[in-house]
Order: sequence, then C-alpha cells, then structure tokens
Amino acid sequence: MKILLLSDIHANFPALEACLKAFSGVTFDAICNCGDSLVYGPFPNQTLHWLKANNAYSIIGNTDKKIIKLLKGKTFKKPKKEEKRVMYTWTAEQLDHPAKNYLLSLTKSFTFTLADQSIALFHGSPAHPNEFLFPDTSNVRFTELAATYLFNIIVTGHSHTPYHKKISNTHFINPGSVGRMFDANPAASCAVLTIHNKTIHVNHHRIPYPVEQTIQSLKENNLPEIYQSMYRLGKKLN
Repeated sequence: MKILLLSDIHANFPALEACLKAFSGVTFDAICNCGDSLVYGPFPNQTLHWLKANNAYSIIGNTDKKIIKLLKGKTFKKPKKEEKRVMYTWTAEQLDHPAKNYLLSLTKSFTFTLADQSIALFHGSPAHPNEFLFPDTSNVRFTELAATYLFNIIVTGHSHTPYHKKISNTHFINPGSVGRMFDANPAASCAVLTIHNKTIHVNHHRIPYPVEQTIQSLKENNLPEIYQSMYRLGKKLN
C-alpha cells in the first residue's frame, strides 16, 4: 500500500502539480492532506478542486479555518499584519461555489484504517491544531501523545518541517509543506508512506517547481510583494 502525504499546500498549485508529476507512474491507494490548503498562494480554487477530484482524505488547518470564518460572515483578530489579512480576504473572495462547498465539508481531523493500520490526520498535533511538532520536539511530548491518541500512524503538518519518528509503537510523520517551505529551499515537500506486511516505511521528497509561475500570478492579482520574495527564497518573511 502506498499513500501520498501532503500538507500546507497554501494554494500553491504549481507546487502541488510538480509533486504529482514526480509520481506520475505511481498508483496511490490513498492521498492524505493535513490542512492549510489555502492562503498565501494565488491558486485557491485549483487547489481545492484537485483535492476533491482526487478524493483526498483532507482536513482543515488554521488558515483554512479563518477562510471559513470569512465565508460565514465572521472576522478574526489575528493576523494583524495588513499584508497577511489581504491574503485571507482575497482568498475568500476568489472561491467559487464548488470550492466553498468542499472547504465547508472538511473537518479538523480524519481517521481511517488501511492495511490493518489505524491512521489519523491532524493539522498541528492530535492535542491541538495550533501545536507545533518538530523533529527536535521532546520525545517526552511525543510519548504523551502516543499514550493518549492510540493510532498506529499519526500524520501532521503546521510546522512545515518534514520528519518521521517512531515513538512507543506510534509513527509520527510530517510531510513538510508542499507550497510554503521555510528552510531557504523553495522546493515542494511531500512524503510517500509505504505499508508492506505491517512494515511502515516513509520517504520524504523535495521537488522543484516553477516558482516564477506562482510569482507571476501574485503580480497579476496585485497581491503583496513580500510573498513574491517569500516563494522565491523559500523563507518565512513575516
């Protein structure tokens, strides 16, 4: 069984497309997406349409949650920086009806079983969608989570940092960010989870994509210039 693991696409559809092309000869038994599909990139409809069309197991992240608030006529206090708020309001305004309906159908977590393995998707951590889990997060914390959330495999996003750790018989996996990496390498990040005879193996991948295509769309839509630099440099600038 092979599962494509995605997270934090951030509406960067050229990066998502590059990931798909890299695995064009591979048949996946499932596609999992750990949220933050929207905001900062200029391709919100294309991103959500693809996730729906490919029956991805997908959840919402913190950026998606704020878009849902805007769609429901609500507002939010954070982020306070104007260049960030512009990206949220612009994204909400761009969504077509199929994309809106798909986004509103998603939940904060998702669990399923494949090849006798229980698999759970969360955005930040099983305990809270805004908790950051990194490779160097204390093993004590991972052990606490493994004891509380009894799954064979826990996949998370949010930290934009890829890793695979086995703690107390639980595999914790973060595929990194498809569309907005922060490590000075703009290449998309994703992972392939393989389950064979109860053996679990994870391959992380960094895949170059046409960054200038994303930047050109940001320009055409008159979006804040800081995001052009962010995507070109692969760094978090605000």
